[in-house]
Amino acid sequence: MSVKEKKYWELCIEINPVCADVVCDIVQSEFDCEGIVTAEEKYKNLELVSTTENTLKAYIVADKIDFDEVKNFFKLKRQDLLEKNVFKDDIGSWNVTINKQEIVDWSKKWKEHWKPSKISQRIVICPTWEKYTPKDDEIVVNIDPGNAFGTGEHSTTQLCVKACEKYMKLNDVIADVGCGSGILAICAMKLGAKEADAVDNDETAVETAILNAKINNETSIKFQTATSDALPGAKYDFVFANILHNVLAQIMPDLKRIMKTGAKIVLSGILDGKEDVVLKAIKDNNLHLIEDLRQKEWIALVVQKED
Repeated sequence: MSVKEKKYWELCIEINPVCADVVCDIVQSEFDCEGIVTAEEKYKNLELVSTTENTLKAYIVADKIDFDEVKNFFKLKRQDLLEKNVFKDDIGSWNVTINKQEIVDWSKKWKEHWKPSKISQRIVICPTWEKYTPKDDEIVVNIDPGNAFGTGEHSTTQLCVKACEKYMKLNDVIADVGCGSGILAICAMKLGAKEADAVDNDETAVETAILNAKINNETSIKFQTATSDALPGAKYDFVFANILHNVLAQIMPDLKRIMKTGAKIVLSGILDGKEDVVLKAIKDNNLHLIEDLRQKEWIALVVQKED
């Protein structure tokens, strides 16, 4: 079916960003989806001027849509998650509005809104379809996120990169747990890391990350579809773990296992109000909190292994 023959609908779903990945998976598995925007952020002169971070927009193909049926579908899915205590009570309303859209290719349309953005003191993230000339000591990282998390615009990613600039040392050996698009491992290499291992349990994300590493001419990153337990013990000087708070708490012993004595890890993906779960896991594993970084409603914790 050509683009002109398709009928497009925009689903706007009110969510808390903590459940964005879950809602994206639901949409992609249940609908003929050609594009999802989890946080449509607009920049002017590299400054954020607006965001729709609490509204997920999905562009789907269908001849017609039963509005009530779709709204009830998301209501039931939300209730199921709450009953299973997956996210407790902080996942947003999941209220749905549906709009008929002009006939365009939404799998490409979202790219119009993503421009180069400076996400830390030195790092500028540039989409592969855009051009950017670095200023002074800026470092440009070219990214095509595909279906993977990691465009550089989300606060959790930016907190990780800022922590990397501050705490990572030249020639450190890096691990990136839950690598998504590969953006953090690539940034670390651009900032002077010696080598990196990056894992994600999503095979599609890993394929995207490998492509992004090639785009940036980074050949010292080893990617694999796996979780942290696949990584060797006591090898890494600096670790990224940009995952949900409950997962961080669960895998904290394994994160400690892969760190050298004296190594640092930045734990991100923590929603404000959920840090106590991660702080308890840090304490239980005899790790030392160095700094608490915050941006919007998100928190990143920089932690060190001392023994």
